[in-house]
Amino acid sequence: MSETVLYDVTESVGTITLNRPDAMNSLTAEMKGALLETVRRAAADASARAVILTGAGRAFCAGQDLREHGDNLAAGRGLDGTVTKHYNPIVLALAGMAKPVVAAVNGVAAGAGAALAFACDLAVASDKARFATAFTGIGLAPDSGMSWTLQRLVGRAKAAELLLLGEPVKAPEALELGLVNRVVPADELAPAAVELARRLAAGPTVAYAAVKAALDHAASHDLASALEREAELQDECAATADHQNATEAFLKKEQPTFEGR
Repeated sequence: MSETVLYDVTESVGTITLNRPDAMNSLTAEMKGALLETVRRAAADASARAVILTGAGRAFCAGQDLREHGDNLAAGRGLDGTVTKHYNPIVLALAGMAKPVVAAVNGVAAGAGAALAFACDLAVASDKARFATAFTGIGLAPDSGMSWTLQRLVGRAKAAELLLLGEPVKAPEALELGLVNRVVPADELAPAAVELARRLAAGPTVAYAAVKAALDHAASHDLASALEREAELQDECAATADHQNATEAFLKKEQPTFEGR
């Protein structure tokens, strides 16, 4: 495994850590390949029922490594295919994972780094975190799904403002806008993210996957289609042992125990 992306599973929570702290976890081609491999590994890992994505050091992820990008430009390679080869598959793997994904944003999240956080299901941010779209600052359009995720988080008008002006958003404003779900003191970020992920890992993970699928479908379909998809997903969940056991526990006025099946 690459040392630039770490993976650990503890008590049913898989943690993916971007690990280039000296470079603010900026993304090289090697690191993007490792990240895609690790996200796919976490998705397939039955021992991980919830996943945390975070960064080592003082940054979550500063986006593309501009030194490597500058070398590509100088050599005439342009973007070197990284959007379609790296960023798009990573975001699809994160957003499409059939288990909850929590972003633990410990510091700067810029450009594609911010997009990675936006692709997660929930986000807990340090009070030292800040977000920046960053793309127009170097004459680029958004990528890594930001045109899709950002306006769904904050609305089109605010998304346009954030993308066009590129001004950084500090943690309190990020919470107010809905970019993150919680803001905690920096020294409480890791335990807060783990607590949230463990709560999700102990829950009905088949139902959680269905929630994600229903939201994704409804985002791009009409009401009738959304109702049909909900019915399909509800049938799938109703056939699980978790639903059967939780219903019996409710009738007995007991707390249910979920096994994710």
